[in-house]
Amino acid sequence: MKTSLLNIGFGNAVVAERIIAVITPSSASGKRLKEEARENNLLIDATHGRKTRSIIIMDSNHIILSAMQPETLSNRLSNNAES
Repeated sequence: MKTSLLNIGFGNAVVAERIIAVITPSSASGKRLKEEARENNLLIDATHGRKTRSIIIMDSNHIILSAMQPETLSNRLSNNAES
């Protein structure tokens, strides 16, 4: 099985096969997930102080915040799947 990394901005990358979903942070469920992850020490902030534009949900229950648009990340994911 080949492992591929997905660039989520500012030199950060995650294992693409372990991503469950990419959602927008403005939704109520996104806000709730973010707060629950913070309380359980499962939140990873990869925004480098920028505005959070997408929330990445991993299969390990970790929540990753990214400053990239969800559309950009999904395009990169689909390009990784084709390779």
